[in-house]
Amino acid sequence: MSDVEEAITRVHHEEWARVVATLTRRFGDLDIAEEAAAEAFATAVERWPADGLPPNPGAWLTTTANRKAIDRIRRENKRDDKHKEAQMVYDNDSPDPPEPLGAIDDDRLRLIFTCCHPALATEARLALTLRMVGGLTMPEIARAFLVAESAMGQRITRAKAKIKAARIPYRMPSAEDLPARVSGVLAVLFLVFNEGYLATGPDTDPIRHDLTAEAIRLTRLIRALMPADGEVVGLLALMLLIEARRPARVSASGELVALAEQDRGAWDTGLIAEGHRLVRERLAAAAAGVAPGRYQILAAINAVHTSARDIRDTDWSQVVALYDQLVRVDPSPIVALNRAIAVAELDGPEVALAAVDRLEDKLAGYHAYHATRADLLRRLGHSQQSRAAYDRAIELAGNTAETAALTRRRDQLR
Repeated sequence: MSDVEEAITRVHHEEWARVVATLTRRFGDLDIAEEAAAEAFATAVERWPADGLPPNPGAWLTTTANRKAIDRIRRENKRDDKHKEAQMVYDNDSPDPPEPLGAIDDDRLRLIFTCCHPALATEARLALTLRMVGGLTMPEIARAFLVAESAMGQRITRAKAKIKAARIPYRMPSAEDLPARVSGVLAVLFLVFNEGYLATGPDTDPIRHDLTAEAIRLTRLIRALMPADGEVVGLLALMLLIEARRPARVSASGELVALAEQDRGAWDTGLIAEGHRLVRERLAAAAAGVAPGRYQILAAINAVHTSARDIRDTDWSQVVALYDQLVRVDPSPIVALNRAIAVAELDGPEVALAAVDRLEDKLAGYHAYHATRADLLRRLGHSQQSRAAYDRAIELAGNTAETAALTRRRDQLR
């Protein structure tokens, strides 16, 4: 890949959400915003290799996308009101910025709240946000949801149509509506963060810092809106503590590095200190009688991991106790699987394997289930069964660095 091609890929990661959000604010239509942004990036792919990278790629893309949107609206001359709107925008090259829409004037945060409107089904919210804010392709989103690409395309199309039909506004909710709306937004932000933390797709960087950074930035904005909301604080702490380990997560050879093998000296101590401070803040609230939620407990678990100087110093009894607490809040099979991984360190791999095997009917299509079984079977000396489990995990894994690590572990079996 040439330097310009690499630059275009980087700019796409960094600027997609900003361009789409800006166009959505200006034209009030997700279809127009998405298609114009895509056309602008396609134009960049054609022109930048010959013309060179512009001094301000984001501004170039926004200007180009605006022109593409105006051209599209003018072509739709059956709708006179939009034709007039296009002419008005076209005639005014430097319009005065619109009034801020909400307590925080941030286009991308407004776009998140639009995509996460409660009128949309939960999966539609997640998929639409990954497309509009995360900039993921349809195949990448389909892989994340384990569905066919065509089905995912229909789901996103229906979600955008519902936003248009229901006249869902592109704005921040009122202060009164925020508490009811924020849980859905937090779920989506965590999914965006996870896609960056362990990106899917064979042609994708194994870690997408642009997505993790954007999820953290937006979560900070929501915390500014709702500083007393425990789950907002918990999610921010969780993201910071996971992001702190990013420098040590992929080896020089491109393999994902397990927590036990990471160079803890490479962790970001500033992010860890901030994450620990936020966890202590929520622990104080819990001591005052405020029960912690899912993100707060996950943050506390990560605080335990990042407090240990070495994997052998980890307080596994505390980790298991926190997972016991999390199971009561979120009794999902994924939580049960992660709890079993901690149990293996406390009570041994045999006890953990029995717990993992009970999850087979729920997690048979999940690569981490098979990777966990493979590791436990390896520790118990069952090499043949471990190899089969590694093979299945490799088949299901969508992250290149994770596939490389699983392949090496499988090949090291006797």
